[in-house]
Amino acid sequence: MPLVNIEIIEGVFTSQQKQEMIKKVTDTMVSIEGENLRQVTWVKINEIKEGDWGIGGNCLTAKDVQMLAADG
Repeated sequence: MPLVNIEIIEGVFTSQQKQEMIKKVTDTMVSIEGENLRQVTWVKINEIKEGDWGIGGNCLTAKDVQMLAADG
């Protein structure tokens, strides 16, 4: 049974967006592994407190991520 872990910064995504992530990641895995494994494909979202996640030596906040998304 596959288990996919998604780690995101807390406060960036809404509940609806997280539900969409779970559905789409499950659908992607099922497209690879076969429909019979849908019922045992696990997707887990772990939210990391802002400031507890860094890139390039800098801590990221929810606002930082939202600004990056807005620029794209």
